[in-house]
Amino acid sequence: MDFFQQQDKARKKTKLLVFYFTVAVICIIAMIYAVAMLAFFYATASHSHRYYDNSPETFSLWNPTVFLWSAIGSLAVISLGSAYKTLALAGGGSAVAESLGGRLIATNTNNPDERKLLNVVEEMSIASGVPMPQVYVLDNEDYINAFAAGHSPSNAVVAVTRNCMTKLTRDELQGVIGHEFSHILNGDMRLNLRLMGILFGILCIATIGRIILRGSAGSGNRRGDARIAIFGLLLLIIGSIGVFFGRLIQAAVSRQREFLADASSVQFTRNPLGLSGALQKVGGYGSRLWSPQAPDAGHLFFCNGIANSFSGMMATHPPLDQRIRAVDPTWDGKYKRLELDKVESQNLFQRNVAHEMAKRPPPMPQILGTLMTAGAASYTTMDDPLQRQKTRYALPSIGNPTPMHLEYAEKLRDALPDNIRNAAHEPLDATALIYAMLLSCEDNPRTQQLTEIAKRISPAVSEKTAALFPDVSKIAARVHLPIINLALGALKQLTASQFEKFSDTLIWLVNFDGKTDLFEFVLQKIVQRHLAPNFRKIKPPVVQFYSVKPLVADCAVLLSALAYGDTKNAQAAFDAGAPYLRSPDDSELQLREIGKCGVDQIDDALNRLVQAAPQIKKNLIDACIHVVGADGSIAEMQAELLRAFADTLDCPMPPALMEIQS
Repeated sequence: MDFFQQQDKARKKTKLLVFYFTVAVICIIAMIYAVAMLAFFYATASHSHRYYDNSPETFSLWNPTVFLWSAIGSLAVISLGSAYKTLALAGGGSAVAESLGGRLIATNTNNPDERKLLNVVEEMSIASGVPMPQVYVLDNEDYINAFAAGHSPSNAVVAVTRNCMTKLTRDELQGVIGHEFSHILNGDMRLNLRLMGILFGILCIATIGRIILRGSAGSGNRRGDARIAIFGLLLLIIGSIGVFFGRLIQAAVSRQREFLADASSVQFTRNPLGLSGALQKVGGYGSRLWSPQAPDAGHLFFCNGIANSFSGMMATHPPLDQRIRAVDPTWDGKYKRLELDKVESQNLFQRNVAHEMAKRPPPMPQILGTLMTAGAASYTTMDDPLQRQKTRYALPSIGNPTPMHLEYAEKLRDALPDNIRNAAHEPLDATALIYAMLLSCEDNPRTQQLTEIAKRISPAVSEKTAALFPDVSKIAARVHLPIINLALGALKQLTASQFEKFSDTLIWLVNFDGKTDLFEFVLQKIVQRHLAPNFRKIKPPVVQFYSVKPLVADCAVLLSALAYGDTKNAQAAFDAGAPYLRSPDDSELQLREIGKCGVDQIDDALNRLVQAAPQIKKNLIDACIHVVGADGSIAEMQAELLRAFADTLDCPMPPALMEIQS
């Protein structure tokens, strides 16, 4: 699966959405015009009859004035409805989850079922390079379903129904979450949110008709009730056109993507029986959601969450039996019937706890040795031959994590020292964890930093930062990004005022010594980019550049910054990567002086490059890979810088694994 190709396909799906939407609007206007003409003719005929006008009645099919007002009225309702819903969804995935009755799971929860779910999501996050999404549970929904929503990986959420969390085994739950992560990686989420906003507009007329019908029953005027009821019924009938096209659009946009997400989940987990088991339990138990908002979000769900219409032709998801046989050809055709009584539920609860405890490795597992270095300063080395990844694996891995990445993620998370892992789950302790990564290795400067943190935030956070520093300073460079990603889930649960203090202190720490190195820059960039949209009104980036030509200078800045990481021959490293940008104009594609590719220039370049089309990003990352791997391999610190740059371009890159060398 090509991540960039799937991103481009998701973007092009918008054209199909616009086509269906335009047809729906035209049909609605035509229907309203027809009803308006009938009303106009009826009013004219009544007026003539009242005054004994014996002139013959004529009826014209075309009345420009009536058509104009019908079109204006229809477009006004549809546009206002779409604008309202789009604005309501500006908060990203959390707005969708909360509208469906979702409850945010605290990252420090001790509930075994919730902990199991968070552990699975954390593993997927580390393995794929996607920032840890917020996780919601729909407590009021009885059946098995799930969804992922958001404008981008930065504000994505994963939500599951209560029984999806409690009645699926860990392997089955992993299959479901892998399916949802595929939607995050394939660019489906943004398209789905756009679809929700647009659909609401064409469904508004039916909604208004339904409200009028209900309201007409409360009036004391029978004649008035009849007229109001007829008007409401007409709007409901007209609105049914919008409902029809809405379901058609949902089916057209989402059905084929579900097969792709299933295949990606199996490829990710290498466990088709997990996903197959989850789908079989859906077949035996059900997936219907009862929230009034569920029809608007039907195309988001793991399985069909609304009642089928037109014998399933308008279903938002493929038939369950087809999905199961696609991943498990040996399926016997029987769904798993779930009739869990309290005793069996308790047994399942205990098995989940036991499974989670069994997964926890001994206090000092073998993998921990690979996570630690000899000392705080050694993680900045760029030339450790034991920590290299061949360049050919880097680009295909973007948006396409493998089972080895997932296995690595499980071991890495469980191998982290308890104080680091626990800190990543507590909002304020997570801020201390980030601060600890920026502390000086020298005693006196570090004391000054901790004193200032105590003044800016609190003595407790300063003490926690100091307590975390010894373990953080020993962690290898390749573990920094996974730790940051894990902490993002807790950091998103800060209050607005806490975030502002955290942000200000982070900037102060980065600038403490008067200079900013690349690690400090990318840490600050990643944290700010993924957190700021949760606390400030920041529009998600949209594609503005479809040609690399206006971005060549920005690309040159990025390639130059990476080239200077190779102190032996920056020019040779730059020249090794530049051709992969595939720029038609090489006049601007030259190695910049070291003073002209600093963090300020990199920041400006990344802010523009994030608005590039997927193919441009693909070529740029390919060029970056060949710059840092000019000698045929990528060193550990280079790999993490490369992942950080890819992250800022919304191209999540899995960890650099030693196991995938061959």
